[in-house]
Amino acid sequence: YLRELGALDETSWRGKQVIIPNYLQAASNCIVSADHYRVCCMNDCEMFLEEIETHIAEPAARPETILSVVRNMTSAEDAPPQLDASLTAQLQQIAEAHGGEVPLHSRLFAQWLHYVFPRECPFPHKSGVAASSTPMEFGERYVASSEEMLRYASEANATDVPAGMGKEELQWMSQWSPEEELITDHVSQGLRAPWERSGVATTGAVLLLLAALAGAVGFNRRPGKAQDSLLPSYGKSHFVEPPPGGTGAGVPDPSPTQRSGTRLLHDIAATVR
Repeated sequence: YLRELGALDETSWRGKQVIIPNYLQAASNCIVSADHYRVCCMNDCEMFLEEIETHIAEPAARPETILSVVRNMTSAEDAPPQLDASLTAQLQQIAEAHGGEVPLHSRLFAQWLHYVFPRECPFPHKSGVAASSTPMEFGERYVASSEEMLRYASEANATDVPAGMGKEELQWMSQWSPEEELITDHVSQGLRAPWERSGVATTGAVLLLLAALAGAVGFNRRPGKAQDSLLPSYGKSHFVEPPPGGTGAGVPDPSPTQRSGTRLLHDIAATVR
């Protein structure tokens, strides 16, 4: 049940560990669970994100700007966060994937905040990994038996981890994953997830535009049929750009609208090439 809730870290060499903020924010701790709403614990990470948003006032910022803001923040322990070299490097890598700026409403930045404030900010799993299931929705196996709790307690031994081991030796960021998900629409600011930067999306959009323009140029209403029916009738026309110096004998001159539409199609095709 903890695994399905996304409250279990199974990547550390120390074995399975409960992610405290994920467990506190899980559906199992909601005091009210109705069909359309739940009353759950407050997310303490929201006040950190709100403070960052207030200082930056932009959807994205450079790493040094974010670091200067976060260094002056305090957690529940009333102490500033310890921004070591690994956290600074991770923030730089997020910025490199987005053209030099870090989107504030993205999965990678939320993941970075989790390691800066591990007791307040939950770990943001990728979409589809965790489920917000109540104990009743999960089934009877949501609770551990007394025998299982005694077995896990007997296997736990705090002396297995030397007191002098640092964060790097403990592999404290073993759960970090590089997959990005943009929570809000950053397209207008030019920000996209790394895999969306290929020319496939641009080419598809241009092809759709060409198809729409081709349909608009070929649209031809027949006014003579309006007397026969109240419904408009349409026909297809195929236009050929005339050679320089005229259309030639027997070929009608295209209208100004047809000529402008043909030129527009040629300009777009040249841009795509």
